[in-house]
Amino acid sequence: MNNLDSLNPIILSLVTFIPAAGGLLILLIPRRDRDIKLFALVISLLAFVASLHLPVHLHRDPNLFKFEIDKIWVLSPNIHYHMGIDGISVWLVVLTTFLTPLCVLISWTSIHERVKEFFILLLILETALIGVFTSLDLFLFYFFWEATLIPMALLIGMYGHGRKVYAAVKYFLFTMIGSMFMLAAILWLYAKTGSFDFVIIQSAIRSGSVPGFQNASLWLFLGFFIAFAVKVPLFPLHTWLPDAHVEAPTAGSVLLAGVLLKMGTYGLLRFDVGLFPDQAHRNAPWIMVLALIGIIYGALVALVQPNMKKLIAYSSVSHLGFVVLGIFSFTTAGLNGAVFVMLAHGVATGGLFMLAGILYERRHTYEISEFGGLATPMPKYATFFLVTVLASVGLPLMNGFIGEFLVLSGAFQARPIYGILAATGVIWSAGYLLWMYQRVFFGKVTHQINMSLPDLNLREKAALSPIAVAALVMGVAPMLWLSAIDPAVQAALTPFTQLASKMVGQ
Repeated sequence: MNNLDSLNPIILSLVTFIPAAGGLLILLIPRRDRDIKLFALVISLLAFVASLHLPVHLHRDPNLFKFEIDKIWVLSPNIHYHMGIDGISVWLVVLTTFLTPLCVLISWTSIHERVKEFFILLLILETALIGVFTSLDLFLFYFFWEATLIPMALLIGMYGHGRKVYAAVKYFLFTMIGSMFMLAAILWLYAKTGSFDFVIIQSAIRSGSVPGFQNASLWLFLGFFIAFAVKVPLFPLHTWLPDAHVEAPTAGSVLLAGVLLKMGTYGLLRFDVGLFPDQAHRNAPWIMVLALIGIIYGALVALVQPNMKKLIAYSSVSHLGFVVLGIFSFTTAGLNGAVFVMLAHGVATGGLFMLAGILYERRHTYEISEFGGLATPMPKYATFFLVTVLASVGLPLMNGFIGEFLVLSGAFQARPIYGILAATGVIWSAGYLLWMYQRVFFGKVTHQINMSLPDLNLREKAALSPIAVAALVMGVAPMLWLSAIDPAVQAALTPFTQLASKMVGQ
């Protein structure tokens, strides 16, 4: 145990930079595709194993960040290499390291050109994503936030399908423009506090020692909010997402849906709610309305999609609406549910994109009308698909159920009409996913070519099995996750309980 505890001061740096170091080492490997893939798999698995140290050794103190490292990075301006995690960010780090090895496996035969570059980009993207969730210096956070842009845009633009360059540029521009507003807010806070440190800025705001903060707080809140709302994506800033998903390679779609969208919801919870509780409370009504529109609109648009991948993409707009709704309910159930939905969505929707990619490798189309009766030639594939669909729908004992139930409970406590309207999203979700499943897998095989489609091979089963197991374990034993999440949620809710008691006192 002592040896493991001695890892605590450096474990976050190790988990964050193992993938990037592995990506740089791939440069030294000769261009033998098999060696590159094996090395990428080993590195990504090593990062996953290292990340498991975090939840196992996470102390449940709600008021402190754990595994902190705080070193001076740049003297002027005052920038620190400050990293730390709590019960909210720890599971997002593990989700990232969990999905990346599966992305390597699922890309084994689908990437034929520039294989070395593909896996380098994948590993650099993993480091940037982990850095977003572990950074406690706003400059460092912004550095990692922007660092995710380049590898993801290149993955879409170089290895995607169809209008891949259009999708990559649209994704890049949307995110970059949104980030400019956040950068302006970060620079204002630095100018007034002399620090980029999240903890220092938060305590200065709460003590009322930031000059001019009252007049600027709305604009600061909105600066962060726009950047995060684009990334979620929150209606009506979602239009980049379907293009990016449909044109991206399978691994790109998995990380985009599984982790990149969570950067937005994590940012809303950590920075918008964490730094500006008063403004978050004042602006919650219209943000919750946008979340509700996203839930219902995303589900209805998914219902009419003829393209399997676009259907799954719009389902993300709907599911991430639940997360935003839970966050801005400012209830214990709502916030716990929001974090759990982030994780459950990452697992289930990541799995759906992997399954869609497997089918694309065999038929080179995502059109639902091209399939039908696939349960006959591909029974194992149909089984994995059904398990993942049921997890995404929110079947009891699967991971989707726990998070959505908690979010709906929190929304109902905030305002009953919000809970009622959001609950319709669950019904629509069952409609579009089960209807897609019926059209793809049941009935007669209408296209003769589908009769000869091979079922899952060993590598594909190895990639899909962890998804199915995680979906089931999260549904059956949610407290394994919620016991770490809840103390951090209670700490995030402290300003709102104080605000509520003030209002009662008045």
